[in-house]
Amino acid sequence: MTSTLRGLRALVTGGASGIGLTTAHLLAEHGARVAVLDLNVDTLPEPLPGFTADLADDPSVRTAVAAAADRLGGLDILVNNAGVGAVGTVEDNPDEQWRRVLEVNVLGLVRVTRAALPHLRRSAHASVINVCSIAATAGLPQRALYSASKGAVLSLTLAMAADHVGEGVRVNCVSPATVDTPWVGRLLDSAADPAAERAALNARQPIGRLVTPHEVAAAVAYLASPDAASVTGTTLAVDGGMAGLRIRPAGQ
Repeated sequence: MTSTLRGLRALVTGGASGIGLTTAHLLAEHGARVAVLDLNVDTLPEPLPGFTADLADDPSVRTAVAAAADRLGGLDILVNNAGVGAVGTVEDNPDEQWRRVLEVNVLGLVRVTRAALPHLRRSAHASVINVCSIAATAGLPQRALYSASKGAVLSLTLAMAADHVGEGVRVNCVSPATVDTPWVGRLLDSAADPAAERAALNARQPIGRLVTPHEVAAAVAYLASPDAASVTGTTLAVDGGMAGLRIRPAGQ
């Protein structure tokens, strides 16, 4: 993978922290030239160049994507990682929150991809990777709004793959289970019993622990690589077996 990513140009949204930052670093380690798009790039470590954009604002997105493509000399890889979370049942989140989450998680992905496509079409190794979630296909409690947004990401991935395969642009998604990110850490800290809540999340995944950001980034790197040239319209699960395995509880 190191040699096949060398010289490719990648843009990672939401790349200033969590999965996005880990992905940006890993792509760079494998030889890609990487830029980051985020709301705040002031804390972005060197040597990653950062570009500020609000995914809810189309002119902001277009300006940032154009600047990143200009800095890199084009685009080969787009990682649509940026997203916001939400907790609650279908009763719990007000319309304003629904609009905000869908604006970022769904329309934000649309805006960035729309701005990047003219550059990607000029690449011999164009690849779009959307960061989805197990929530798109599994009924998780207290995740109605978030699940709806990620279900849309999954459907968009398939539709985009069909639309652009003839242009040489591959589109796939990575679908993680619960990842040990700062956002999940804040959720755990706000629980009545953070240790018990973490133990419950660990137990929900057959491997017995949370997914690491590096594991998600490695899946993204594979899908971005020309080694995956025949892979498009695919969901790569990084979920510790959560989607497909039904194991017995310990002691049974």
